[in-house]
Amino acid sequence: MTFIRTRNASAAAAPLAPPTKDDGSHYVFEMIYDGGSWRGYADTPTELMEGLIPEYPELLSPKDKAAARIRLALRLQVQLQAALAASEEFAQCTPEQQQVILAPRDTPPVIARWDAPVPLALVTTFYKPTGRLPRPEGPDEALIWIEPDSEWSLLVSLHQAGVIHVGAEQGALPPNALEK
Repeated sequence: MTFIRTRNASAAAAPLAPPTKDDGSHYVFEMIYDGGSWRGYADTPTELMEGLIPEYPELLSPKDKAAARIRLALRLQVQLQAALAASEEFAQCTPEQQQVILAPRDTPPVIARWDAPVPLALVTTFYKPTGRLPRPEGPDEALIWIEPDSEWSLLVSLHQAGVIHVGAEQGALPPNALEK
């Protein structure tokens, strides 16, 4: 398994050429992560996970890998929700909505419907059909779902949430594979 990471160039600098493998070919995937600080290159979703979870290659059991993905999803959920709470729209939320947004995430929020001006970031693991909690309803733009069920579902959901950016060589993925 090979994951190559490079420091991302600043917005003012010219983009760096992507690294190539020993045979001169390009990696299938490029991932921009950690707030845009890093670019990672790999040939599989499993290899991309190493950029997000450095100890991932040493985890041997599927259960340990799943637990690591859930921990990452929870950490990134908290960071994303904090960033969303810092938006101007937060002041337009009701006191009850603000309380849900700012509540600790050691217990997933249980709500029937969410249509606040600030989206709510949730981890699918805890909600039906996978988890025990009822899944809240609401407009698509009001709920941001992070899905750690598999490596690919986690990468796609983080990409869709804007936490990371994943790109693939042309033809490596079906059309719209990274879209909602």
